[in-house]
Amino acid sequence: MKRLILIVITVFTVFSCGKKGRGELIGVKQKKWFPEKPYGMTLIEGGSYIMGKSDEDIAQLNNAAARTVTVPSFFMDETEITNSEYLQFVRWVKDSVTMALLARKVDELELGEESQEGIAEFSFKNADTSDLSEFQKYMRANYYDLSEDIYEGKALDWDNDIQLSPEDYPDQAYVEVIDSLYLPPDLWYDGEMKIDVSKMIYKYTWFDAQGAAEESKRTRNKFIDRRPFIKKEEIEIYPDTTVWIKDFIYSYNEPMHNEYFSHPAFQDYPVVGISWGQAVAFCNWRTHFKNSYQKSKGKPLVNSFRLPSEAEWEYAARGGIPSGTYPWGGPYLLNDRACFLANFKPLRGDYASDQAVYTVEARSYLPNDFNLYNMAGNVSEWTNSSYDSGSYEYVASLNPNYSLREEARKVIRGGSWKDVAYYLRVSSRDFEYSDTARSYIGFRTVQDYLGASNVKIK
Repeated sequence: MKRLILIVITVFTVFSCGKKGRGELIGVKQKKWFPEKPYGMTLIEGGSYIMGKSDEDIAQLNNAAARTVTVPSFFMDETEITNSEYLQFVRWVKDSVTMALLARKVDELELGEESQEGIAEFSFKNADTSDLSEFQKYMRANYYDLSEDIYEGKALDWDNDIQLSPEDYPDQAYVEVIDSLYLPPDLWYDGEMKIDVSKMIYKYTWFDAQGAAEESKRTRNKFIDRRPFIKKEEIEIYPDTTVWIKDFIYSYNEPMHNEYFSHPAFQDYPVVGISWGQAVAFCNWRTHFKNSYQKSKGKPLVNSFRLPSEAEWEYAARGGIPSGTYPWGGPYLLNDRACFLANFKPLRGDYASDQAVYTVEARSYLPNDFNLYNMAGNVSEWTNSSYDSGSYEYVASLNPNYSLREEARKVIRGGSWKDVAYYLRVSSRDFEYSDTARSYIGFRTVQDYLGASNVKIK
């Protein structure tokens, strides 16, 4: 027995240490990490700045006391998220919902593996369990098959293209599924089929790290039960196009209601009619969408896209100019040729003096020194920070952020096409309720920079 133990210990020692270490502390070698600038983003190198109103508080709100804070480096979208970019999200969700309904229909009809025609082509991936690995079989038996949803965990087969033209529908079962995604004929008008946007639902989970940390601190136990802090979300993601009418009483804005999100003429304009929750869902999807590609290429996963904190947004808006009133630095709204520098409402009732009545394309006017467009005007932007008029007094000076998921008031920044100049100031604060969508609120995303800020990125 002693001899057997000695042999096991010897073998374990030989194979665990190996020859490369030679008994030295060499660490665990991983693949070399090369930070890559996300498409459409720019690197904002971290630093310290005076956050808040260092100039006169004209509105006497006393909600932005000046203080020095520091933020780490991060990537930020050069423009607000556009209609075209958000439409990519909407279509992905629509395709996912459609594929899931088709796959479920195939399962309900009990079409066998030998049937690969018509709707059968859209069966769940690996429907034949004989092709599953031992790990997949274990997970299916111990987790997925125990779910209330019998289809939980079953992968969709994205190798097949969804047929959108009625003449290309392969069979009656396929027609039945597609028809379920549209409104009934009595809700159509002008003879045009209308999709039921209430079925465009995005589902995701997220981990409440802040809540878990508070629970760990309260109980003085780092091994807490994680389950209460894993949150599940379901949200309708189609923009509320009626905001163009609801936001303005006795005003004719039906063309914007009918065309702004769907017509190609507005594809490069900032998306509006998006609630805070929908903006957060978009960030989650963008992370998932990118990492699906990373996995397919065997590349390291990227860290999450998210909404910027209020401190990050103001730091980026200042463009490296410490005491600037506006993103371009100066206290004036006109350049040396008497042209307005942003899209806002210059005078009472006058929306057109800045050459724009509503929004403008996201890449309009000159960018600030961080190459960020429309950090003042065009549309106000959601942040992930909650609003409290006195939060500047007690937030941390390192990467400050007052953020409570249950707090309905969320900070919006930058002012919009319908705002007066005061709200365009980099230090001005405003808020909107998280479940509210407006014709003048959009968003842009950020991503944390991993590594030292002075490393050259490719």
